[in-house]
Amino acid sequence: MAYASYSDYLAALDRAGELKRISQPVATELEITEFADREMKQPGGGKALLFEKPTVNGKISPFPVAINTLGSWKRMALSMGAESVDAVAAEIGALMKAKPPTGFREALGLFRTAIELRHARPKHVKSGPCKEVVHRFDAPESRTAPWPPAPDWQHGTEPFPPTLLDLPILKCWPLDGGRFVTLPCVITQDPDTGERNVGMYRMQVYDDRSTGMHWQLQKVGARHGRRYYETGKRMPVAVVLGGDPVYTFCATAPLPDGLDEFLMAGYLRRQSIELVKCETSELEVPADADIVIEGYVDPVEPLRSEGPFGDHTGYYTLPEPYPVFHITAITHRKNAVYPATIVGIPPMEDFYIGAASVKLFLPIFKMNFPEIVDIALPAEGVFHNLVVVSIKKTYPMQAYKVMHGLWGMGQMMFTKYLIVVDEEVDVHNTSEVLFRLCANTDPQRDSIFTKGPADVLDHATSAVGVGSKLGIDATKKLPGEGFQREWPPIIQMDPEVKARVGNMA
Repeated sequence: MAYASYSDYLAALDRAGELKRISQPVATELEITEFADREMKQPGGGKALLFEKPTVNGKISPFPVAINTLGSWKRMALSMGAESVDAVAAEIGALMKAKPPTGFREALGLFRTAIELRHARPKHVKSGPCKEVVHRFDAPESRTAPWPPAPDWQHGTEPFPPTLLDLPILKCWPLDGGRFVTLPCVITQDPDTGERNVGMYRMQVYDDRSTGMHWQLQKVGARHGRRYYETGKRMPVAVVLGGDPVYTFCATAPLPDGLDEFLMAGYLRRQSIELVKCETSELEVPADADIVIEGYVDPVEPLRSEGPFGDHTGYYTLPEPYPVFHITAITHRKNAVYPATIVGIPPMEDFYIGAASVKLFLPIFKMNFPEIVDIALPAEGVFHNLVVVSIKKTYPMQAYKVMHGLWGMGQMMFTKYLIVVDEEVDVHNTSEVLFRLCANTDPQRDSIFTKGPADVLDHATSAVGVGSKLGIDATKKLPGEGFQREWPPIIQMDPEVKARVGNMA
């Protein structure tokens, strides 16, 4: 299901009982964070929040702020227009296993799949709702639609085109270095191949026309940036806020380098994304976006200190030098909604976004590792610090084969602790995992240390971007693994007795 706008998605959340509206003025400085943090800590992720009168430096913004809109399993499913995330994962799994048809029924099924995939390819259009209001900073008078002036901000409309200082951008935590755009879809392009990337990199607001661009060392946006730095040419960048919520999900998804996130988004929403060219560059953005910020990164400009920032690790990321993003235009819908999130001590909204990625990409993991049964990223591991994998073990040292393979796959390279358990273990039940970990391991025999890339946000590593990893084999041990004793059976009640007692209760 495709949503025509971010407001369209919020209306769907409202109908489903998944949205709370806050009508009184609430400050974008810290107060929205406190509201959102309390809600995200509720069982199941709480509700999405819509702040109808957010204030910026004491003045009511004309743009409402929506937060925690993906922070539950139900809302993740709604964002994809599905009954559940598991249903979408099953659909992708079936696609991965597609084989040449052996009969008319199978041929018809593959034809239906092909029709759906046809909608994945983006379409190019001349204009769209994201350009209802256009402000080019190199030509302030240039607009595609009139914007009636209002005498007072307090009445909910703006008397002038916005700058970054007019948007309801949050200052999330007390020690943050400033306001941060926290839910941007950052669009860049490989200068050699023309391949597009849509990533999510936080942006610290420096002034009315510039921000930091926190693309980390291993991110695709940073790789694109390095090529522009080598050529000395300005790098065009576009930032999309709002629109169909599936854009946000795909910007965070661990897609292979070179695979267009908008292609994935088109598949998930079952409708092609309409793309429109930017006002000040050749980059293209979704026509249904709520807000678009256009600009560039100049490779000859020195890096600038960015941070501190209260991060998903639960700690502040300390200041580090990053590129500066200069704004050349801001365009938006007349009734745009500003999307935001916060990160911090888990559980937070990002847990559901990351866990949904694991569910959707599990079929791809299984293509590489057929023995994998399930994967979990517990909330306490803040995405990738802790990964639990269950496998169907059939030969000695198989757990270590899986560990090394996963550490070599995309963002799994950042995993610090990787635990492998047997197939019957529910990896999403932390209590069960800890029981098997403590019961089935000899610490020296069943552990392995290795080294590799680390998340640059990890404050515990001795150096930025490099660190060690610990793998633990918590599976049943086989004789070929040096275990010569008899492995005891786990205590389980006879199924017939369980059923009989169940009928008595």
